[in-house]
Amino acid sequence: MNELCLAALALAVSAVSPAPSPSPAVPLEAVVETAKGSFVIELLGDVAPRHVAHFVATAKKGGYDGTTFHRIIPRGIIQGGDPLSKDPAKKALYGTGGLTRRAPWALKAEFSDRPMVRGSVAAVLLPGLPDSAGSQFFVCLSDQASLTGKYTIFGRVVSGMEVVDAIGETPVEGDKAQARVEMTKVTLREATPTPATPVAP
Repeated sequence: MNELCLAALALAVSAVSPAPSPSPAVPLEAVVETAKGSFVIELLGDVAPRHVAHFVATAKKGGYDGTTFHRIIPRGIIQGGDPLSKDPAKKALYGTGGLTRRAPWALKAEFSDRPMVRGSVAAVLLPGLPDSAGSQFFVCLSDQASLTGKYTIFGRVVSGMEVVDAIGETPVEGDKAQARVEMTKVTLREATPTPATPVAP
């Protein structure tokens, strides 16, 4: 009788036990190819999962291929990803495409206290609209402490920062690039594991 009770209790416990957590998604990197060379962005799915998912979906559809870095602040940032920038005839509209202008918002802000340092990759926003992000993003050429917590950081450059610097040297008029620097191709790959630091004996 006791054995039957114990068996019933075990079945009851197993019935209410929580299901195992799903395995974490494989970390991804984005390889951004340009005429000036390539750079690699580590996508921070643990920091901004919605923004990373949106970037990945856009890249898989070829949404970044042929877009340009249309806005450059020397020693500050480079900005790109506007789908309108695929068409040279729409130059006057560069910077206005690929953003969400009204509810329902495509992307809720995922602000964090992660510092906006050199190499940070963050989502562009419309002024005063924290949930207006879309396909446009910027890369910091230098530390931008005043932007920390005000834009969603969803990646960081882990290779090819010299290419980002070269793009940042494109001639500008105001902050508008005067030469086309296209993202010829953006591809995704599994992130390269970072070697463990040996522990001193």
